[in-house]
Amino acid sequence: MSLQAELVQPEQEKMELNVADLPRGPLDIYRHKASFNWKKMLYFIDGEEILTFKQHVFKTLENDPLFARTPGEDVPLERMRELTFLRVKQLFCYEFLTKEDAMSDPWKLVVLNDCLGMFDWSMAAKFSLNKGMFGATVANSGSGRHNKYVEATENMSTFGCFALTELSHGSNTRAMRTTATYDPSTQEFLINSPDFEAAKFWVGNLGKTATHAVVFAQLYTPDQVCHGLHSFIVPVRDPKTLLALPGVLVGDIGKKLGQNGLDNGFALFNNVRIPRENLLNKTGDVTPDGHYITPFKDSKKRFGASLGALSGGRVSITRMALVNLKLAVIVAIRFSATRRQFGPKDTDEIPVLEYQLQQWRLIPYLAAAYALELFTKSIFMNFVEFQMGQLMRDKSDRQAEMGREIHAIGCSSKPLGSWIAQRGIQECREACGGHGYLAMNRLGDLRNDNDPNCTYEGDNNVLLQQTSNYLLSWLHVKRCDDVQIVSPLHTVDFLNDFHKILKQGFTAQTMEDCLDSAVPLAAYKWLVCFLLEESQKRLEQQRALGKDEFEARNDSQVYFCRSLAITYIEHECLKRFHELTRKEDTPLGLKPVLSRLCALYGLWSISSHMATLYQGNYLSGREPAELIQMAIVTLCSQLKDDAVALVDVLAPPDFILNSPIGNSDGQLYQNLWSTIMQGSQVLERPYWWREFCADKPAVGSLRPKL
Repeated sequence: MSLQAELVQPEQEKMELNVADLPRGPLDIYRHKASFNWKKMLYFIDGEEILTFKQHVFKTLENDPLFARTPGEDVPLERMRELTFLRVKQLFCYEFLTKEDAMSDPWKLVVLNDCLGMFDWSMAAKFSLNKGMFGATVANSGSGRHNKYVEATENMSTFGCFALTELSHGSNTRAMRTTATYDPSTQEFLINSPDFEAAKFWVGNLGKTATHAVVFAQLYTPDQVCHGLHSFIVPVRDPKTLLALPGVLVGDIGKKLGQNGLDNGFALFNNVRIPRENLLNKTGDVTPDGHYITPFKDSKKRFGASLGALSGGRVSITRMALVNLKLAVIVAIRFSATRRQFGPKDTDEIPVLEYQLQQWRLIPYLAAAYALELFTKSIFMNFVEFQMGQLMRDKSDRQAEMGREIHAIGCSSKPLGSWIAQRGIQECREACGGHGYLAMNRLGDLRNDNDPNCTYEGDNNVLLQQTSNYLLSWLHVKRCDDVQIVSPLHTVDFLNDFHKILKQGFTAQTMEDCLDSAVPLAAYKWLVCFLLEESQKRLEQQRALGKDEFEARNDSQVYFCRSLAITYIEHECLKRFHELTRKEDTPLGLKPVLSRLCALYGLWSISSHMATLYQGNYLSGREPAELIQMAIVTLCSQLKDDAVALVDVLAPPDFILNSPIGNSDGQLYQNLWSTIMQGSQVLERPYWWREFCADKPAVGSLRPKL
């Protein structure tokens, strides 16, 4: 045995020991066909430490009776809220991550949120809004004088929320109307809502349980000067009674489409007095005698810094959307591998996964899940790098530029992830036929729970404008100053070859050529450059018509700036996946399947931009479109036998997945029937049976006699 083989053997044994085999059953047919070792892929994606951490969280939840549930259970709203709160309280007791753990490996924060969200997004949101949004905002936007509030969130002495949006304003944060007026005679701020339209609204945890809120308000000094939006710690309920404090009208906004275990609420403030020290003062402060001071000379930079938490939030939402997509794809692929319908004449029925149409509907979303798995991790680590610079008080130009780039990435990655998940979950629901419509199989809940990812922390279409503005600013700099474009994260470096790229065209000659992810990657580079130039031309045309900057930009979104931002982030996601498939440290046994996934994701994504590719003459004639279409269908077919093993890599335990048709044993009908028969009152007649049996209607008795 070679030295390398001797080294590999213990690693193989350790992997086999740490990852349990999946139960035997109907899915074995596909598992045995897989071209790769699914456990090796699991180790490659997660690594041993993260895998062990995930297993610990999942097993802990499964072994605790408080987290017990049945698929599709119909829990009354108040009981759902109570259960969610009790489970969140239990999470504090388990303390899966200490502050030291999180500091040493920030990625574990994301992994923990993944695990909790896979179980229930209401619970995950309720937990993270207190410790993450409230606690982290106070820590990052405040100073030493606010440490007591951060510490109080650690043991639930206070339970916090993040109160930014108002009834009449969401995306337009600058226009928030809640005020904080400083009174030097008492050294207090008066928090006030001028009318009901300025009520803080949609605030998670505020409906029933929050005791404190980070409230964003317009800061006024005694000279009546408004210094813009700042954040304040405002007590809203008595922690001992949960009753509203004087001057605060706080309540619940009602049932939502999903995530109803989370209590979203509103708050109106009637000149509520808080100490001067409750102003989170990292970006600006007020002296005891009422003078405003700030380390920022540019008010725009101060405003951007005060909302800096949202960039990390948007990156996190991209990941949350991916989790929903993964769960849906797991259910749909396992269902499709065991659901048999039709077949060649005089033969047995075949699994619906064997049908080209089913492959074309589902496998591109499986490829997208793998692309986003890599992408969400890499952009989170980019954000961590930026945050470290902030903590180290890095004032360099590179740090400032990284902030702009992270903002552009976050504003477009959230639309990318949430929209792919939205479309993917719906396709998975339909691909599972009628069984996908049963609540117990969870696809409806996944669809509803994912939906807010498209709107909170910025409406997707509005956010994309931030990204297109970033890209247009680079084109302006390149044209006016002819500087070398080098961004800290290198997402726009290829724009240096702007003119050279625009002269290129589609070069693939055969369908086999298209199976290389370099083909869609080259097309995306051209597409971003073309849309950048077209968007700039459109803006100039609108200005030439006499429109002001607001109107010009408003009338340049559809087909131009919006498409530019989408293609930019799709290109970056594909580029990072493509680079992974070429890395030397990517295991040889995994490269073929990863390369096919990458090529499929790229071709499938670029196929939605075919009209623009033809419009700009990157493609011409019918052959390129036919080659791309044939390549997509071919890759779906090639990945079909790997599909079950690929979802096994992504899948949590059955208890967490909570979908009878998606169970790992593949016993589709047995699991479904068993769950149905265990349902409450499934065989009982309705309590109103007498209405049916005894009281028949007098037909026509209520018709008008005119």
